[in-house]
Amino acid sequence: MRRWLRNLAVAVAFAALVGVAPAAGPAPVAGPEHVRGVEQTLLTYPEWFLVFSPYEYGEFIGASAPSRFPFYGHIGQFWESYKAVFDETRRRGLDLNPGYHLMIMVIGTSTTVEYAVKSAYETLIGRLAESLSGGPTPEDRHAAGVAQDYVRFIRVEPWYLYDFDKALAGLWRDVPLTGPDMLRKWERRFALTTEYLVKAGYARLIKLGTQTIYDAPLPVTAVVAKPVPRAEAALPELKVLSSTPDGSALVTIPRYEAFMGYAQALAMQGVNFSEIAGNSSFILVSLLAPEAWAPASPATPLLRQAILTRPGTQRVVLTVPVKDLAESLRQWQAARLQVEHVFDY
Repeated sequence: MRRWLRNLAVAVAFAALVGVAPAAGPAPVAGPEHVRGVEQTLLTYPEWFLVFSPYEYGEFIGASAPSRFPFYGHIGQFWESYKAVFDETRRRGLDLNPGYHLMIMVIGTSTTVEYAVKSAYETLIGRLAESLSGGPTPEDRHAAGVAQDYVRFIRVEPWYLYDFDKALAGLWRDVPLTGPDMLRKWERRFALTTEYLVKAGYARLIKLGTQTIYDAPLPVTAVVAKPVPRAEAALPELKVLSSTPDGSALVTIPRYEAFMGYAQALAMQGVNFSEIAGNSSFILVSLLAPEAWAPASPATPLLRQAILTRPGTQRVVLTVPVKDLAESLRQWQAARLQVEHVFDY
């Protein structure tokens, strides 16, 4: 508890700091509409942690009681990761990007509150109801299904667009009202109904605020690749915008979750990258690896976190020079390491 509060205190200190000028670099090949600040490859990590954490939760409650999930461990990991990327942006002299920090603070604080409330409820009431039941109820299985569906959704769409109303309707329409372990059934109905109603209302507020403040982001990332990528059935959204005499091409590929799959497929073609979203310096990548694994140069570890529900597995967050990303992806695939995400700014 003290550890994550300390990390939170350090993270919020940005409000008292003055931003520094971004480091100068070569003029990007991509047009200005495709250029994003290099600091965003770092600052998107805490946002994506709130995809990784629900994934871990959904996977966990599919096989174990939710009261045993390490909620406070995940709160600590979120703020630890935020401190790590915040410190790295300062160390590298990157743009402070206060708007993005504000967004991280909002989602981080709301998740902290959610996980703290869930932990208290599951430890006190949920665990009592579990002890009086003979095993998972249909309500437990519904909760696990919704949690896994939610993660599939937020890998490609903002969380606040998820249909919590549908999840609530399914609970009351599709799950039998009667059956064995009635105490646990109705305790779960109360907990899940409350959760879905609160999240549906909060999502509407966030959606309204987001649409008011921010323009819709481009759904693609511009990449300078060499040689010119080959068209493949597995890369239907790849578009070649232009080519140059040196054999390079400016192409667009999908952003967010899909970027990783496209980058891996292009790397397997022997394609290398010299610019991503207008940046030629470095990019952040997270891997899931055995506890004893350590990366080799030129990848530099920024953060290591244990996967709390999978003993012996760690998340390793690395900075990789853009020019070395494709070769690193090839090496990691050969080593059978799981690339969790490539943070494409």
